[in-house]
Amino acid sequence: MPTNRIISLVPSLTELLFDLGLDDSVAGRTRFCIHPEKRIDNVPIIGGTKNPRIERIRELEPDLVIANREENRKEDVKAIEEFCEVMVTDINTIDDALFAIHDIGDRCGTKEKAAELIDAVRKELHHVPEEPLLRAAYIVWREPWMSVGNDTYIHSVMMHWKLENVFSNRTRYPKTTLDELNKVQPDVILLSSEPYPFREKHLEEVSSRCKDSRVLLVDGEWFSWYGSRMLPAFRKLNAFRKAIG
Repeated sequence: MPTNRIISLVPSLTELLFDLGLDDSVAGRTRFCIHPEKRIDNVPIIGGTKNPRIERIRELEPDLVIANREENRKEDVKAIEEFCEVMVTDINTIDDALFAIHDIGDRCGTKEKAAELIDAVRKELHHVPEEPLLRAAYIVWREPWMSVGNDTYIHSVMMHWKLENVFSNRTRYPKTTLDELNKVQPDVILLSSEPYPFREKHLEEVSSRCKDSRVLLVDGEWFSWYGSRMLPAFRKLNAFRKAIG
């Protein structure tokens, strides 16, 4: 089936469509779809990832809507399926993300470009520096404090870069406390730039309570964005992992 008009409800995969050369086919995006900068500015916004405007999507007459099991709500996907094909991705590991690139490239007629991107990402995966394993806590939210469990894409990225997740015995996005973090004493505590915008003041807050852990601010896109963002993200992670030793 042709894909002349594609709407993406997944920020990472919206960027992927552009990097696969599908600029002219992207007919709609969420307000969180911010990459690639400038090139995406003229694409109509259809709401957010959790509250897309279904009638606006219908009006745009897409051939295909791309969604994600975690990012988007089941009821919204069902509503869109009443009038349009929906590709629902399910990405919990690095391999899942690579399969998604392949599937989107295959469905949208850019199979060769998708294969080239996958090959480039795989090369970066082989360049992880030889550094000792570090026990790590990756923090995504504050009040309540929340980390990541063993069934998330972030966990998969952490493990590949020898950052042993101290919450690997939990699932999804478990709540924690600064007292618990202090008790488990990870080697490093990583404060992500998204979805909660951790800043320098938060680094000082956590450091004052978890004195035996090194607390660092990190770019959330390195750990949580998949699609074509994996390539620059993994390059950054290779440098980052070497820098923290």
